[in-house]
Amino acid sequence: MEKITNQKEIKKITLLFMFTYMISYITRTNYGAIISEMVEATSFSKSMLSMSITGSFVTYGTGQIVSGILGDKFSPKKLVSIGFIITILMNLLIPLCTNPYQMLAVWCVNGFAQSFMWPPIVKLMTTLFSNEDYSKATVTVSWGSSFGTIAVYLLAPVLIFLSGWRAVFIFAAICGVIMLFVWNRNCPNMEVAKEVTAKKAEVKETTGSRKNFLFTPHMLCIMLAIVLQGMLRDGVTTWMPSYISETYNLSSIISILTGVVLPVFSIVCFRVTSELYQRKLKNPMICAGVIFGVGMISALALLLFTGRSAACSVLFSALLTGCMHGVNLMLVCMLPAFFQKYGKVSTVSGVLNSCTYVGSAISTYGIAVISEAYSWSFTLLIWVLIAALGTVTCFAVSKKQL
Repeated sequence: MEKITNQKEIKKITLLFMFTYMISYITRTNYGAIISEMVEATSFSKSMLSMSITGSFVTYGTGQIVSGILGDKFSPKKLVSIGFIITILMNLLIPLCTNPYQMLAVWCVNGFAQSFMWPPIVKLMTTLFSNEDYSKATVTVSWGSSFGTIAVYLLAPVLIFLSGWRAVFIFAAICGVIMLFVWNRNCPNMEVAKEVTAKKAEVKETTGSRKNFLFTPHMLCIMLAIVLQGMLRDGVTTWMPSYISETYNLSSIISILTGVVLPVFSIVCFRVTSELYQRKLKNPMICAGVIFGVGMISALALLLFTGRSAACSVLFSALLTGCMHGVNLMLVCMLPAFFQKYGKVSTVSGVLNSCTYVGSAISTYGIAVISEAYSWSFTLLIWVLIAALGTVTCFAVSKKQL
C-alpha cells in the first residue's frame, strides 16, 4: 500500500487515531480513577475492588498478543470497531453489578476488548505513514492516553457529585458510541491480505535465523523493562488518589481531582522524550534508560517528602508517571517500527504492549495488598527499587542492535 504524503491528510488521520485512543482510555481507566469513591460507596475493600483492575490488565495483556497477531492478518479498522462495541456493552453492565466478583468478570471482558485498539492503530500508522511521519504521529496519538485520563479525572468528580459513581461508566459508554460512528466513517481501509502476501518473500529472506527474535536475551530484557514501567505507570496512576486521601486525610473527590496532574505531566514527558530521542540520543534504549533514571529520582523524592506536603507528593507522583509514559513511548511505541522488515509490526506491538500490563496487573493488586499490610512509605520504597532496576536494564542492553 502506498504511503500517504499529503500532510493535511496525515494530520487528519493522526487526529482520528488520537481521539480513538483517547476514548479507549476513557472507557478503560474510569474504573481505576474512581476506585477510591467506589470503596467508600460500596463498603468493599480496596483489595476486593482492585481485583477487577488486575483482571482487566491480565486480559488486556493477553489480548494484546491476540490482537497483534490478528492485526497482521485482518482489517485493523474492523478489529478496533469490534473492540469498541464490546467495551461499550461492558461499561453499561458495570453499574448493574452487585458484588466485586460480577465486576471482575465484566471488567476482564472489557480489558480483552480494549486490547483491540493499540496494535491495529500501530499497524495502520506503519502502513500509511513514512518512518518520519510515523515517529511524529506516534507522539500525537500517544497524547490520547493523557487527554483521556484528564477527561476522566476532571469529569468523574462532577458526575459522582451529580449522580454517583455509576454515572461515570454510562458517560464512558456514550463516548464509545460516538467514537465508534466517527471511526467507521473516517478510518481508511487497508487491503491486509495483499500486504501480507507481498511481505512473505521479504520476510523469508530477512528473518532466517531471526525467526525467534522475540525470545532472544536482548528482547527478553526489553520486555522486563516494559513490565517494570507498567508496574509504575499504572500502579501509581491507579493508587495515587488513595495514597493522597489516606496520607493527607482528603476526601475521595478531592483526591480524584489531584489525578488530573498526572496526565498533564505525561503530555510534557511525551514531548520531552520525543525531542530527546530525535535530536540527541537516537537510541531508544538509551533514551528509555535516561527517562527511567529521572523516574527513579522522582520516586526517591516522593518517598522523602511523603507526609510532609500534599502538593509535593502530587508533583513527584506526576513526574514519576510522566517518566514512565516517556519510557512507554520509546519501548512500546517506537520499537515496533524496527520490525516492519519482518512483517510483524502489529505482532511485536501487541507482545511488547502486553508486557506493560503484566506489570500493571502485578502492581495494581500488589500495591493494594502492600499498602494495607505495611505502609505507604514501604510501598514508595518499592517504587524506587523498581525504577532503579528499570534504569539498569535499559542501559544494559542499549548497545545491542535490533
